[in-house]
Amino acid sequence: MTRIRSKFAALICALFVVAATLSARAGAGAAPARIPILVYHRFGPRVADSMTVRTAVFAAQLRFLKDHHITVVPLRVVTRYFLNEGPPPPPNSIAITADDGHRTVFTEMAPLVRQYRIPVTLFIYPSAISNASYAMTWSELSELKAGGLFDIQSHTYWHPNFHIEKRRRDPGGYRKFVNDQLIASKKRLEDRLGGTVDMLAWPFGIYDDELIELARRAGYVAAFSIERRPASTRDNVMALPRYLMTDADRGEAFARIVEAEPAVSRSRSQTNR
Repeated sequence: MTRIRSKFAALICALFVVAATLSARAGAGAAPARIPILVYHRFGPRVADSMTVRTAVFAAQLRFLKDHHITVVPLRVVTRYFLNEGPPPPPNSIAITADDGHRTVFTEMAPLVRQYRIPVTLFIYPSAISNASYAMTWSELSELKAGGLFDIQSHTYWHPNFHIEKRRRDPGGYRKFVNDQLIASKKRLEDRLGGTVDMLAWPFGIYDDELIELARRAGYVAAFSIERRPASTRDNVMALPRYLMTDADRGEAFARIVEAEPAVSRSRSQTNR
């Protein structure tokens, strides 16, 4: 009788473990499969060009996120999930990025980022930093990184248009040019700011299979384009879409962007690898 009871207890234990495992997997299946990634460029009191978002509009967007319990997660959390290297982001998540290193990221965006305590990834092309009149300085970038809310990643070395550069060069010269742009940016950012630079924003959103191959070889594990739709587990992790944010993305327009479709369980595509 004692032996039977022991076997019965072991069976119950095993069933409990199986049930717990299935429950955990079901919970993971409910994780968001579509995650909006936003990309900003410039901020200011008025709309200076098509990529300027008024500071007041950005502030209203962050209030909306807070009021509607939408979580801003680090971009690396998203990429690690898509690479099958980390847990899923929480439901109702988005990621925020900013390209180019415009000085208004430091003067206008950063105070609001600190106020709302949200993580932001900056994609920087180093040739502009401390050189171009519109750009931040290395000191300002260092200050943002030291604050813990900003991650600094690559936007190539000087933001070339790869379509144009490909027409100008022979195949070997073009591949060398691309490789130099990818490696020089990564090295300069890591040398000046520390940390690991292994994410890339494609200049002008331009990419193809050849560029993706070269980026992988240069040490990048994820890359981002510009396309107005949520990033999905079905996307190639070297060409994840981002919403190019403009001043018109406010009110209901902003709500439609950040309130992605309800998550559904789906298998992760092998194109992520």
